Amino acid sequence: MKRKYLLILSVIISVPIFTGCSDDNLKPTGIKLKEDTSFEHTIPTYADNYSPIASWDNRFDWNLANVHDPSVVSDGNYYYMYATNASYGNAHEGHGHFHGRRSRDLVNWTYMGASMPQTPAWVKDSLNSIRDSYGLSPIDSPVYGHWAPVVRKVGSVYRMYYSIIIDNYIGNGLPNTAENFDNTWTERAFIGMMETQDPSLNSWEDKGMVVCSVSDLGTDWSRPSRNSWSGYFKYNAIDPSYVSTPGGEHWLFYGSWHSGIAAIQIDPDTGLPLNKFDINDQATWGTHIYTRNSSRWQASEGPEVIYNEETGYYYLFLAYDGLDVPYNTRVCRSENVTGPYKGFNGVEVTNGGDVYPVVTHPYKFNNHTGWVGFSHNAMFQNHETGDWFYASQARLPKDVPGINVSNAIMMGHVRKVRWTDDGWPVVMPERYTAVPEEDISESELVGTWELINLNYQFLVQQTSIELKLSSDNEATGALTGTWSFDATNNILTIGSVKLCVEREVDWEASPRKLTIVFAGLNSSGKTIWGKKVN
Repeated sequence: MKRKYLLILSVIISVPIFTGCSDDNLKPTGIKLKEDTSFEHTIPTYADNYSPIASWDNRFDWNLANVHDPSVVSDGNYYYMYATNASYGNAHEGHGHFHGRRSRDLVNWTYMGASMPQTPAWVKDSLNSIRDSYGLSPIDSPVYGHWAPVVRKVGSVYRMYYSIIIDNYIGNGLPNTAENFDNTWTERAFIGMMETQDPSLNSWEDKGMVVCSVSDLGTDWSRPSRNSWSGYFKYNAIDPSYVSTPGGEHWLFYGSWHSGIAAIQIDPDTGLPLNKFDINDQATWGTHIYTRNSSRWQASEGPEVIYNEETGYYYLFLAYDGLDVPYNTRVCRSENVTGPYKGFNGVEVTNGGDVYPVVTHPYKFNNHTGWVGFSHNAMFQNHETGDWFYASQARLPKDVPGINVSNAIMMGHVRKVRWTDDGWPVVMPERYTAVPEEDISESELVGTWELINLNYQFLVQQTSIELKLSSDNEATGALTGTWSFDATNNILTIGSVKLCVEREVDWEASPRKLTIVFAGLNSSGKTIWGKKVN
């Protein structure tokens, strides 16, 4: 078995380096750095617990540490990843927003710096203009949050749509604390857009507001208590996603919790709404796409929309539940960009309904803490090979011995995606490491496996069950029946269950080692994961 190969590259790149100072003083220094991209393709050894190197001074050693809500785009030479500001110990604070990194191989990532040195002035100006129209006093120093960008290449330009939330109360304008609570909701969020011709320069030109949070409740922003969650806003202007259709239409999807997800058509020439957005005109807020339930606090967010030309479907990925532990990923699909989107059972979910399949879920293989908070994903494709990939954060569980605030450890995960015969995505159970794609023989599958059923259970890490595949093609344990292997398409069939097989790394082994994994769907649309251990 070929375990590694050598790829040697040496380039000089210009990376804007941001100094450790306040937002107002952040300036790119333009320092020329030599990036040594020579690497021997071996199994990654970096630790999942990155707390010893979590500080800002160690940022060039982070790799995929401190990644949250990632979005990935490629310029043909590199993959670029941008993410929410969240970081262990608030390491990003004071160093700009929407931090970027890049990689040639999706395994080794180099930190590049913040793509937004400081919050654009238009956010505060727009906020206070809207407040003035309601007779509210301006907020002089808004408390900002910088969340969930999405990056796409449109023609020759790269566009980043980003979220900026205002964490001040609508009524008194004061920061969102228990002491300041005045029985009103917190202020609206904004989605803006910025562009660059060359992501390697990490220099973006801001183009201003695209949409903001909108409400159909007029000036009734009263909130009985801080434990009341039936929100004021209809569509919450966070978590943008972007997709273009084969017919040349461009659509921005946005929204979370509140009343669900909406899609607004975009002018591809400007990157702004095709029809002028107006907070007082509901017809401009977009097409309603998805609602989990009738509540305005429905525990779904993070829409990611792609079009797969091989299947002919648009896919809407969604993050379910709270982001700390129970976060899990669902997917539905449609033949039309604005729906109706349907789950695995063929039932449309525009006006309510839980989505299946479950794509990722808190889980734990043996010999590791496992991962929770595993969602809010990006989907992207290698257009040379056709391979699809899933990227998201995952967190360590709460109260891991020896790790302070272990649930705040957020590691970026990149995983290969395969597609079932009937056109549903399945995400591999182990992180992608660019293992050379050598043929897999049937005899290699014989042995002991760990199998995990990603059945949805709130706050529960699904654990593994033993599966054995014998040399006489019998399966026992977690699945039973006769098994066979299609070596041409890398499909393992156990009974009536078809499973997509890949070479990957056993990240839970010590030391890590090469293994074989599978992922598939059962008859009810639940993902099944497997990893060979012996």
